[in-house]
Amino acid sequence: MTSSIVLVIRGDPRTSHRPVEALRIALGLASGEHDVTVVLEEETPLLLAKDADDVVDVEILEKYLPSFKQLGIPFVMTAPQSHDIALQEGFSVRHESHLGVQQLLRTATHTLVF
Repeated sequence: MTSSIVLVIRGDPRTSHRPVEALRIALGLASGEHDVTVVLEEETPLLLAKDADDVVDVEILEKYLPSFKQLGIPFVMTAPQSHDIALQEGFSVRHESHLGVQQLLRTATHTLVF
């Protein structure tokens, strides 16, 4: 049976290395037999921005992002109206309400919060 893992990433990737590290962990989990979904909250949608030069560890981020595109790992963003950023193309992104994210978390086999 395939397990589903939801990673919730919070914080500001311009001031902390944790969001990029959480993406690295998500990619590692996706290499196994898991369905992985990444929820981006607060300022973390900046990880997928066209202009991510302000992100801490941007060189590591740029190394891993193509794999997310290739594998089609889904990203879920909350409160899209608060993030007026231009996203890179090629990612599987959908917007959900906080209620939708709660439902996603309830149905997941495992949840990790960073």
